[in-house]
Amino acid sequence: MTTFAPRWLFTLGIFTGSFLLFLVQPMLARMALPRLGGAPAVWNSAMLVYQGLLLGGYAYAHFLGRFGTRTQVGVHLAVLAAAGLTLPLSLAAGSPPASADPILWVPWLLLISVGPLFFAISAQAPLLQRWLAVGGLNPYPLYVASNLGSFCGLVAYPLLLEPMVGVAENSLWWSWGYGIMLMLVAACGLPLLRTDHAPPARETAPRLPASTFIRWALIAAVPSSLMLSTTLHLTTDVAPMPLLWVVPLGLYLLSFTIAFSERRGAANVCTAIAPYGLLLAAALLFVVSGAMLPLVVLTAILAMFLAACALHARLYDYRPEPANLTLFYLAMSLGGVIGGLICALFAPLLFDWTYEHPLLILAAAFLLGGRQPIHAIADLMRSERAGRILLLVILLLLACSFLAAMQSKFALLALFSSIGAGLATLALGRAWLFAFALATVMLAGGGFKQIHDSVTGQMTRSYFGVYRVSDDYDGQRMLVHGTTTHGVQLLGTPQRERTPTSYYWQGSGVGRVMSSLPAIAGQNARVGVVGVGLGTLGCYSRPGQSWTLFEIDPTVIDIARGPGFHFLRDCLPSARVVIGDARLKLDEAAPASFDILVIDAFSSDAIPMHLLTKEAFAIYKRVLRPGGVLMIHISNRHLELRPVVRTGGESVGMAGLLASAAGEPLLRGYESTWTALSSDPQTLARVRATEPDLWVSLPLGRRVHWTDDHASILPVVAKPW
Repeated sequence: MTTFAPRWLFTLGIFTGSFLLFLVQPMLARMALPRLGGAPAVWNSAMLVYQGLLLGGYAYAHFLGRFGTRTQVGVHLAVLAAAGLTLPLSLAAGSPPASADPILWVPWLLLISVGPLFFAISAQAPLLQRWLAVGGLNPYPLYVASNLGSFCGLVAYPLLLEPMVGVAENSLWWSWGYGIMLMLVAACGLPLLRTDHAPPARETAPRLPASTFIRWALIAAVPSSLMLSTTLHLTTDVAPMPLLWVVPLGLYLLSFTIAFSERRGAANVCTAIAPYGLLLAAALLFVVSGAMLPLVVLTAILAMFLAACALHARLYDYRPEPANLTLFYLAMSLGGVIGGLICALFAPLLFDWTYEHPLLILAAAFLLGGRQPIHAIADLMRSERAGRILLLVILLLLACSFLAAMQSKFALLALFSSIGAGLATLALGRAWLFAFALATVMLAGGGFKQIHDSVTGQMTRSYFGVYRVSDDYDGQRMLVHGTTTHGVQLLGTPQRERTPTSYYWQGSGVGRVMSSLPAIAGQNARVGVVGVGLGTLGCYSRPGQSWTLFEIDPTVIDIARGPGFHFLRDCLPSARVVIGDARLKLDEAAPASFDILVIDAFSSDAIPMHLLTKEAFAIYKRVLRPGGVLMIHISNRHLELRPVVRTGGESVGMAGLLASAAGEPLLRGYESTWTALSSDPQTLARVRATEPDLWVSLPLGRRVHWTDDHASILPVVAKPW
C-alpha cells in the first residue's frame, strides 16, 4: 500500500502555487511600465505571454503524465529547482533598441524574465491532482483550492502588497513564497519516491475523440472571453472606475470554486438562473448613463458570474476519468488562450465597437438556453408548432423594432425590448431560439443605433479603446472615448471653429497660461504637449512658437487630422508629432528642450502611474529650461491627484499652483483642474498674475509619494463610484 502525504498538504501546495501565479503578472507589469511604457504592445504581449506559458505548463504536465509517478515527481522537482535559480523575480536587463519591433521584442523580454518560473508553477496544480488521484481519491475538488489561491493573489497585490511596499521588496517576498511552495510540492511528492512502497504502474489513459477535447476548449473559451469583454465594456462604455477590472476577474476565478465543488447545490442554482441573468444584461446593455448605472454594472457582473459558474459546472459534468485529468486541464487552458485572443487581438482588429461583448452574451445564451426551469412554460412550448409560432412573433418584433429605430421612436423601442424579454423567457428550452430572442432585445434596446453609428463611420477603435465622433443640435462636434469627452469643436464660422473649448477654454488654468505665454516664457516659446486629444490647445499658438505633440495612440492623430475637426489643420499645421509613450520619448529628448510642458494624459480611471512618479518628474525638469513651466491636467471623476503632483514636484525642487475653474456653457467650456509647477518663484508669480483670483497654492494636505518602485492608486481614490 502506497503512503501518501495528507490531502490538506496537496490542497495547501496547490493554493500557494496559484497564489504566486496571480502575483507574477501585476508585479512584472509594474516593473516593466517605466522601461517599456504603456503602449498596447506591452500589455497585449504581457497577457498573451501569461496565457501562453500557462498553456505550456499544462501541456508539460500532460506530457509528464505518460511516465510513472516516481519519474513525474523527480522531473518536476528538478524543474522547480532549476526555475528557482532565476530568483529573485526581476525584469531582464536591457531596453528595446530603436529599430526593434515591439511585437517581437516585448514578448521576448517578458518571456526571459518570468518564463521559467511561471512555466514551472503553472504545471504543478494538474500534477499534484494527478498524484493524489493515484491513491484513488477524487482530485477535481482540489481545483477549487487552485482558483481560490488565484483569487487571493489577484486581490492581495493591488489591495495589500502594492500599497504596503515597493516592487523590489515584493519581489523578495515572492521569492520566499516560491521557496515555501517548493517545499510543499516536495512534501507531497517525496513519499511516492520511497523504494519500500510499490510504485504505481504506468497509467494507460483511455483514448478520447478529438471532438471531446474541442468541446472542452470551446466551452472554456466562452466564460473566459465573456469575463474579458465584460471588463472592457464596463471600464470603457459604462463606468470607468478605479480597480473595477478586479471584480469580474475575481468572480470568474471564484466561479471555479462553485462549479468544481463536490457539493452541487450552488452550481445547480447558478445553472438554473444564469439564462435570466444573461437576459437582464442584454436588456440593459446599452444603458451607459443616468441613475441606473449602478444597476447596469451590477447586472453585467452578475450575469458574467452566473454564466461562468454554469458553464464551468458543465465542464465539471463532462470531466473525464483521472487518467485524462491533465488532458482535460490542457483543453481548459487552451480555451482560456482562445478567449484572450478573441478579446485582446481579434476583436480590436475586426470591430469598431465592443461588439464581442453582446456576441459572447449570445454565445453563452445558446449554451445555457436549452433547459426551461419553469415546468408550466416547458409544457406549453413542448410542441414544434408552438416553437414556430414563437419564432414568427420574434421576427415580427424584430421588424417593428427596425422600423422604430429608423424613425428614432425611442419609447417604442423600449416597449419592444421589454416584449422581447418576455418572449425570451418563453423561448428557454430551445437554445437557438432563446439566443435569437436575446439578440432582438439587444437590437431594440440600442443595438440598431449602435450599428448605424458604425455604418456611418462615427466609431473608431484602437487597442486603447473605442472613439465616437458625434454632432448635436447645438452646432458642436465631440470626440468621446468611452464615457469621457476628449474634445469639442464648435461648428459654423472659422472663428467658432478655432475657439478653444472643453477643458482648455480661455477661463481654464491652461487657457489662462497659454493666452499669456509670451509674457511668461517669451515670444518664441517652445511648447510640448503630452496627450493630443483634438489638438485644442493649438488654437493658442502664435507665430514664432514651436510645438511638439506627444501621443501614444496614432488613431487619435488620425481623428484630429481628419475632415471632421479643424484644430490641428487650422492652428498647428506644422507641429511636430511624436508617436509613442511620452515618458520614453521625453527621456530621449535633449535637456532644456521646452519652455512649457503640458501633461494631459489622464482621464477617468486610466491613470498612467509612470507619468506621475518621482522619476517622471525628474525627466520633466530635465527637458524644461531652468524656470520653465510644467502644466498637469488633474481633472478626474474618481481620483484626487493633487497630493501626488505636489509631492512629485517637491521631489525635484518645483513648487506649484492650482486652478479649479468652473465651466462656461456658452463656449462649451468644462469644469477643470490644472496645476502649474516651476522651480522659479518669478515664473510662478507670472502664472498667478494671469488670473489672481483663480490660482492658489497647491494645498499641503497629505503626501502621496509615487516612485517607479512603489506606487498605489488606493490612497488617491476619492470617489469609488
